[in-house]
Amino acid sequence: MSIKGAAVQLPILGNRSLCARVFGAFTALLVMAAGLFAVPTVGWAATERPNIVLILVDDAGYTDFGAYGSEIATPNIDALAARGARFSNFHATPMCAPSRAMLMTGLDSHTAGVANLPETTPAAHRDLPAYQGRLAKGVETVATRLKRVGYRTYMAGKWHLGHGPGDLPNAHGFDRSFALDATGGDNWDQRSYFPLYETSEWFEDGKPATLPKDFYSSEFLVDQMIAYIGDTPQADAPFFAYLPFLAIHIPVQAPASFVRKYESLYTDGWAAQRERRRQGAVRTGLISADTPMGPPPRNVKDWNALSPEAQALAAKSMAINAGMLEAMDHHFGRLVDHLRATGQYDNTLFVILSDNGPEAGDPVAEPLFRLWLGRQGYETGPDIDGGPGTYAAIGPGFASAAAAPGALYKFYTSEGGLRVPLIMAGPGLPEGQTVRAFSIISDITPTLLDLAGAEQPRLDGRSLMPLLRGAVAQIYGPNDPVGIAAAGDAALFKGDYKLTRNAGAWGDPAWRLYDIVRDPGETTDLSLAQPARVAAMLADYEAYAKAVGVGETPEGFSADRQIALNLAAHILADFRWPLLMGLGTLVLIAGGVAYGWRRFAQVKPEPADRLARAIARGLLGLLGLLLLAIALRVWTQPLALAATLGLSADSLLGVASLRADLGGFFGAGGLFALLAAVRAERRWLVPAMVLLGLALLGRIISFVVSGGGVPQVPPMILEALMLGILAFGWRALRPKP
Repeated sequence: MSIKGAAVQLPILGNRSLCARVFGAFTALLVMAAGLFAVPTVGWAATERPNIVLILVDDAGYTDFGAYGSEIATPNIDALAARGARFSNFHATPMCAPSRAMLMTGLDSHTAGVANLPETTPAAHRDLPAYQGRLAKGVETVATRLKRVGYRTYMAGKWHLGHGPGDLPNAHGFDRSFALDATGGDNWDQRSYFPLYETSEWFEDGKPATLPKDFYSSEFLVDQMIAYIGDTPQADAPFFAYLPFLAIHIPVQAPASFVRKYESLYTDGWAAQRERRRQGAVRTGLISADTPMGPPPRNVKDWNALSPEAQALAAKSMAINAGMLEAMDHHFGRLVDHLRATGQYDNTLFVILSDNGPEAGDPVAEPLFRLWLGRQGYETGPDIDGGPGTYAAIGPGFASAAAAPGALYKFYTSEGGLRVPLIMAGPGLPEGQTVRAFSIISDITPTLLDLAGAEQPRLDGRSLMPLLRGAVAQIYGPNDPVGIAAAGDAALFKGDYKLTRNAGAWGDPAWRLYDIVRDPGETTDLSLAQPARVAAMLADYEAYAKAVGVGETPEGFSADRQIALNLAAHILADFRWPLLMGLGTLVLIAGGVAYGWRRFAQVKPEPADRLARAIARGLLGLLGLLLLAIALRVWTQPLALAATLGLSADSLLGVASLRADLGGFFGAGGLFALLAAVRAERRWLVPAMVLLGLALLGRIISFVVSGGGVPQVPPMILEALMLGILAFGWRALRPKP
């Protein structure tokens, strides 16, 4: 076809003026169509890159924020949730350091070099690259990448990604930083909060720092961040502010003014609170009304079986926890107000999340730990108000409530340990949206880089922006496996399903399959009904584990047991001199008894024999009275004695068992010792020696089987000393020739 022919067939092209007009109209129609059908973009022009405020709450449960159904007042967080996006299916790892590594790098925690807490890493893993407890060489943080494109970068709060030279925030892209490198810290001063640390070590810009006398963690960290950000917006240099609070990690502490309003709120117990949280999640549209509640953890006791004192302590501890979270929200609100006052708020993106599920550990319940707390000057009990020098923890009961409707809590790969809140709000982001697609903590770094217009390197996480723009329904497809492994626990997500294994003391070491979209409480195991899916997902997990370098879990290892052993070792070291002096004294006493036995065991001379019998009868009389006094206390004050011995007796059956077993043991031993002293007949010592001998043998077996433990040592020493006195009496009261 010739051009002339074309002109004949399309005469309109022959009229240039008309052609121009038609072409212009057609172009306008194309532009309008593009506006109608194009995916709405979320973001800023290169000259208007957003400021970024990244808020990390420590150990907040899935329903701890008001926007997620909580009764705790978090108005500033809730306001951002209302003007932004709230994620209902977002996950972290079950413990803080691996989550923080993924948050900061966009990589899997193993690739980043922090696959476990340094405090719970077994000896078999300490030489593996993935378990070094600090960011691996060559791994870059989101701060480094944002700094490269012109961002000012600031950090104030808990770091926990390395302690040595080159490991602190100043070496990982932050212009200014005030950081705590530990699992946590006291919120009122610089004392140690855990036997693993001699003190709370804070660093400013990589150098050791001293906290001010009026320190309260949430207030101080916000003050530091406000000072770093300054009062003057810099359009050509936006800021990245990373604010990882200490709230609401152990010890839970808060100003009394924030605690008072909650003091009567939790007196009906954790089961009632757990149901309130589930209903709150339904009310706020987070879950459907027919979502089943996860099973209660096996270590959560019946609230009504607790003593009034135990109930009061638990309710007060939860009230302090609530006050601590509200205080954190209050001080975060001061940062928001500062940004408004300085004209920086409108161009600021806020990201708020938690690093794992709620903390269920309760150090206050452990007698040995209470001994250490007393040495540190801490006060515990239901009368504390959360102020300086107090120490509290919410324990497994209220932790399971904070994770509702999920099962378990921190340190476990059940949804209670992994599913956490995430809120994103800022100019251009959708308002009032609930994002139900699966996402994970390593997605935050690529999302922030996407918003900042920074280079997108090869990362394990994926940007959430296509999801927020509405371009996709999910960023992980039904065939995209996503693995998590930490301290022997593991999970693999794929589509709506999750394959999981929990190695901890209160978990289930078998692989279980759940539909976590319809059953986030993990109430129905589908592994028997869908063996093919289990096999496929298990193969996916094994491929993931091999790719990232997951270490083989040592036999019998769990994070709970490892940290308990580490704590016992540190407490033992802390008390080494008192223990050595006590042992030395006992050795001298035992030596004296042995010498007396040897000296007076001779049949002659008769005066020495009479003296030995007199000494033996006196010692046996004192021992008998002591044992009877202990028996009397068991019968009259069983709960007080249980607390002294580190036992639990919260039910009527437990109290009855204490009186029957311990009371009978001490009463019988004392009675037989007194009879031997009064009658001067050693035959009465036989049953007493059998009782104490069996008790000591049982303790020795327990000590060996359990791997030791400081609490078992003093009773063993006492029983050995009592046996020594009985043996001396047996020898001295032998029949006369």
